[in-house]
Amino acid sequence: MRDDSGFVWGAGSSAYQVEGAAAEDGRTPSIWDAFCARAGTIDDASDGSVACDSYHRWEEDLALLTELGLDAYRFSVSWPRVVPGGRGEANQAGLDYYERLVDGLLDRGLRPFLTLYHWDLPQELQEAGGWTARDTAYAFADYAAVVAARLGDRVEAYATLNEPWCSSFLAHEIGEHAPGERSPERAQAAVHHLLLGHGLALARLRETAPGSRQGIVLNFTPAYPLDPSDPEHSEAARRHDVHNHQVFLRPLLQGSYPAEAAAQPGSAASYVREGDMDVISGRLDYLGINYYTRALVAPAPEAPWPHVASVRADGRPHTDMGWEVYPQGLEDLILRVWRESGLPIYVTENGAGLIEPDSLGGAGGLEDGRRWEYLESHIAAMERARSAGADVRGYFAWSLLDNFEWARGYTRRFGIVHVDFATQARTPKLSARRYAEHVASARLLSSASPPPR
Repeated sequence: MRDDSGFVWGAGSSAYQVEGAAAEDGRTPSIWDAFCARAGTIDDASDGSVACDSYHRWEEDLALLTELGLDAYRFSVSWPRVVPGGRGEANQAGLDYYERLVDGLLDRGLRPFLTLYHWDLPQELQEAGGWTARDTAYAFADYAAVVAARLGDRVEAYATLNEPWCSSFLAHEIGEHAPGERSPERAQAAVHHLLLGHGLALARLRETAPGSRQGIVLNFTPAYPLDPSDPEHSEAARRHDVHNHQVFLRPLLQGSYPAEAAAQPGSAASYVREGDMDVISGRLDYLGINYYTRALVAPAPEAPWPHVASVRADGRPHTDMGWEVYPQGLEDLILRVWRESGLPIYVTENGAGLIEPDSLGGAGGLEDGRRWEYLESHIAAMERARSAGADVRGYFAWSLLDNFEWARGYTRRFGIVHVDFATQARTPKLSARRYAEHVASARLLSSASPPPR
């Protein structure tokens, strides 16, 4: 395994959000193509069929990373582009694209951080049950092996899954993401099969790309009690954590589901078969943390387990996603996860979704001071956690480009680079310039620091 020194500064994207070329070179539909085609699912009735056209403009995107002086690019592979339909023969045209991308990164001195699953399940697999079906986990492992066989150790770090909470709860219980189901039972089945798929893929990655780092990316919305002085509010925050976070962390780190969660009817634990938990708890080289906001919670005895209600933090700043700006939550989260896991940590997503102009006729899309304030305060929180001893190895701003923002369509922009979707012109914003300056300054400070004794 590599032992590259130095903190990694990067930016991220995902395949369906930026690539476009949805029907080119052998790619077949994903669940997001099908979801977007349903009326009422996307705020502006848009889709990712063109998005940022990064399938054709990837060299422009890599040039931006170089211009900003970043170290790494976090991107995802489209499963239906590489293995059309989800199973069977690999699509060489799709693999060729990702090989060009990885080699292009390396040629520019940039480190590839690759995510295998950022939500674009092949639609054919969804029609066979999707993540609620156990067989999808095995198909995912086969797909992971195909990608690793072509790209191998040229990829610095592989992540099996991005945010399995979204692929289970948000997609199968809340219904906001593809495939748009509203079934607590199917969400629990998806939890277990996603984790099983992770473990099976992890083993294949270790066989095929032993020189790369292998991990997983989880999203966290840490809960804080509305009334910290009330024990019932603190208990509600604890239950929120068990239901939303520990149901993933404990299987990965300890090989078992939390007893409290497992006791619920139809829980993820009810889908366990012999040997599953050993597979799921395979050794990780790192843990990716995605953080945007906290949850402010109060007890809700009338609600289903975990009997918790989220409350808006009035009087606090919020992004245009409606998410409270709470950088202290990132510091608290890093320290807690590091102490629980002992694993090296990368902050793999962090950013602000804002309503900004589509074209550059006004300054609002470029002079995004609110976004830089968000990023700067969260970077400072991360650096406080590092100073307190947490083993944080890197930070990736979300996102490099304005892109297709899932159920919000193109109505919210996260990019540090503005994209005019009519022309595909890319223009760095104030946040990009400030981020580049911060990275350069951090590098200078690091090089001037005395070596550890």
